[in-house]
Amino acid sequence: MLESQFQRLLIKDLERMFPGCIVMKTDPEYIQGLPDLLILYRGKWAALECKRHINAARQPNQEYYVSKMDEMAFARFIYPENKKEVLDELQQAFES
Repeated sequence: MLESQFQRLLIKDLERMFPGCIVMKTDPEYIQGLPDLLILYRGKWAALECKRHINAARQPNQEYYVSKMDEMAFARFIYPENKKEVLDELQQAFES
């Protein structure tokens, strides 16, 4: 599965799990390494960096921004192999 296909399915899952949420795609040309998706939901936010599989290459600065944004709110790398776990954690974060 291509990363773009995974991302498209993930956005549908997020919209189903969190009715009324806003899912925004970030601009990779603006800040290199910023996570792909920003999710706004009930006064909280999260960032997800999508990868096509667990061993997919990571771009420069991605580790930095995922870590920094996780300190602020919630951020993770997400791929098919950890999707359920990450979405469960995200649900807990949005409900806390």
